[in-house]
Amino acid sequence: MNNTHNSGLCPCESGLVYAECCSELHSGRVLAQTALQLMRSRYSAFTLGNADYLVKSWHPDTRPASLTIDESQRWIGLKIKTVSHGGTDQDEGSVEFVARYKVQGKAYRLQENSRFRRLDGRWYYLDGERPG
Repeated sequence: MNNTHNSGLCPCESGLVYAECCSELHSGRVLAQTALQLMRSRYSAFTLGNADYLVKSWHPDTRPASLTIDESQRWIGLKIKTVSHGGTDQDEGSVEFVARYKVQGKAYRLQENSRFRRLDGRWYYLDGERPG
């Protein structure tokens, strides 16, 4: 796993340093309190190549057996478009986002409306729909 963000800003673009943000979730010391927090931590996990966290934070009903992160993708930005539900007192929520990445210098955009569900007090990524 690439740990270059330990002293820098968190890749999730919260404005916090990684050590005080997604690092706590990635290590398992802290659980995501909202669907948005989990979504941001999953984006950070993609940028850092943390496939273990991605699998663990995936809902058991839809979780793949394993996950390989495409090493050629360099994630360069996250924009949250809308957040529906997914608060501390709710069990379902969704987050629509646009993530930007590059492959061999060419820029791409991934837009998704991700659905999250809480199970036994813990938030999980359930699935996502891409527009169009």
